[in-house]
Amino acid sequence: MTDNTDEGVFRVVRNDEEQYSIWPADRELPSGWHAEGTEGPKQHCLDHIGLVWTDMRPRSLRERMAQVGESA
Repeated sequence: MTDNTDEGVFRVVRNDEEQYSIWPADRELPSGWHAEGTEGPKQHCLDHIGLVWTDMRPRSLRERMAQVGESA
């Protein structure tokens, strides 16, 4: 059996820090990751992530920076 990671159906997943990744749709999601709702070929999922993940900072960092900005 050949493992070609570009073939198959993938899903877009997101963790609690609002970081995105892709995961094979036929595999159980790893702990801490949740299906975002988008599924399809690998490139389709990567293109979707490119559109929606516009701020690469983890959510906790964005929240801390917003608090610092409010107190300044």
